[in-house]
Amino acid sequence: MNKQKITSPGYTQQGVVMLEALIAILIFSMGVLAVVGLQAAMIKNTTGSKYRADASYIAQQRIGLMWSNQANIGTYVQPDLDISTLLPGGLLTVTQPTAGRFTVTVGWTEPGETPATSAATAPCFMLVAHCFTTSASISGG
Repeated sequence: MNKQKITSPGYTQQGVVMLEALIAILIFSMGVLAVVGLQAAMIKNTTGSKYRADASYIAQQRIGLMWSNQANIGTYVQPDLDISTLLPGGLLTVTQPTAGRFTVTVGWTEPGETPATSAATAPCFMLVAHCFTTSASISGG
């Protein structure tokens, strides 16, 4: 007489639920890590745009001061004024390349960044990592 071994269908499926649960946790974890990475990039970009907006405001404010005080316009021409209270590692430079033409450059270095190694490096010509430059024609009077 031949005896056949009878196996229950549940016995061959043992452990599959555990494997499916582990794969689901792995996929979920990768999704969470992707969201955290996107949020970190978003915060970095938002911080960078805030610094650019602040630099633009500082430069335009300096030009406004120069326009309103044209009698003493020469006193505003100065290299590397420390504005680190307004921007991290901030410097402000006002130059007068030609008569009546003024260039305002605001430079900054974000926390954790390395500033330029030489003040001879374009476009900032300052020891900073980023810069915003604007110019205006103002005739002293």
